[in-house]
Amino acid sequence: MLITAACSSDSGDSKPKSDAGASAGQSASGSAAPSASASPTLEPATYTTLPNPCKVLSDKTLGDLVPKADTAGKKGSSDEPSSRSSCSWSSLANNGVKGSQFRWLNVSLLRFDSDTARGSANTQAHAYFGNQVKDSQSVDGGTNAKVQPVSGVGDEATAVRYDLKKKEGLFKQETIVARVQNIVVTLDYNGAGLAGDKTPDADDIAKSAEKAVKEVVASISSAGKGTSPGGSSASPSSSAKSPSADASSSKSSDKKG
Repeated sequence: MLITAACSSDSGDSKPKSDAGASAGQSASGSAAPSASASPTLEPATYTTLPNPCKVLSDKTLGDLVPKADTAGKKGSSDEPSSRSSCSWSSLANNGVKGSQFRWLNVSLLRFDSDTARGSANTQAHAYFGNQVKDSQSVDGGTNAKVQPVSGVGDEATAVRYDLKKKEGLFKQETIVARVQNIVVTLDYNGAGLAGDKTPDADDIAKSAEKAVKEVVASISSAGKGTSPGGSSASPSSSAKSPSADASSSKSSDKKG
């Protein structure tokens, strides 16, 4: 009888060790714990660098827009080559007793990276694009503002035209903001007739600015294929870094004349 009872007790507790372990795990947690949810995957930035801003326009285009300017241009003092850069050119053509014609051209580039806190690179660039358009409409001293979309330029583009009265004369200003994937281009072009010379035609200024911004966009696209005039290359990136707050708050309202 004792032997029978002992055998009966052993057979009642006999379970494969693996089953026992599973049961213990379930009893400790109450149920099988689900795996932690994966972090959202953001589309990587299309462009990982910027072209040289002083090389995004051909010498011929510069000769047309700023005929007396040094084609080498002047780089921005606060450039961060991988995320923010700019270049400007100015020209003063003396027409003798008739006065002179002044032209000023500036190209600014701002690049965004995908960031889990801020969103995809393209989403950030789109938001910045909208802010730049708004800022361009509220420049101190600007009058007769006119806003219109520009077709065939990047993923989206808007032109802002206005007059700017200064002591030197009346300046005709054209600002075009364009987005190419995760890069935002802000091109400013203005002109004035000084010392008695006639004020340039606003439509002519607008046409020249549109021609220039299309060339800038083409240079950015070339950079993405590794053939940038500035010698930079760009390819998809998994970087999660975003431009600094200073870069993101950079405004195009730093107009010159």
